[in-house]
Amino acid sequence: MSLTTICKHFTDLTNTELYDLLRLRSDVFVVEQNCIFLDQDNKDQQCHHVLFYDAQQELVACARLVPPGLSYPEMSIGRIVTSMKVRGTGVGKQLVAFSIAECRRLFGEGPIKIGAQLYAKKFYESFGFVQSSDVYDEDGIDHIKMILA
Repeated sequence: MSLTTICKHFTDLTNTELYDLLRLRSDVFVVEQNCIFLDQDNKDQQCHHVLFYDAQQELVACARLVPPGLSYPEMSIGRIVTSMKVRGTGVGKQLVAFSIAECRRLFGEGPIKIGAQLYAKKFYESFGFVQSSDVYDEDGIDHIKMILA
């Protein structure tokens, strides 16, 4: 699958890119996962955003790269999401691998922490993340903290 990959700071996103990422996050986290939560948490403005567009210029995956000290003492990757359209194609793996590399490029070497949905534990373990917390409830979904050293 041919993808256009973008990584931009929030202040450099176009209106269309911002709309696309908020729409995809809402489609998956709010509608598909039936989770009522406030996605706009006042962290986006301080983050870089990874956007994967397909050949039709539809946003099919995105993530936010969180600088150290904003969510955790460590740098972080959050709001990792793929559209149903591309699940099972490897796009999610590409997204996480690219996001890890971009975190290192932007913030330097060091551990990366994530708050992962429990069902995705093995997926993140395949990148070297290890569980670093007990299971906790976040907006009605079981989560765990994971860290990549």
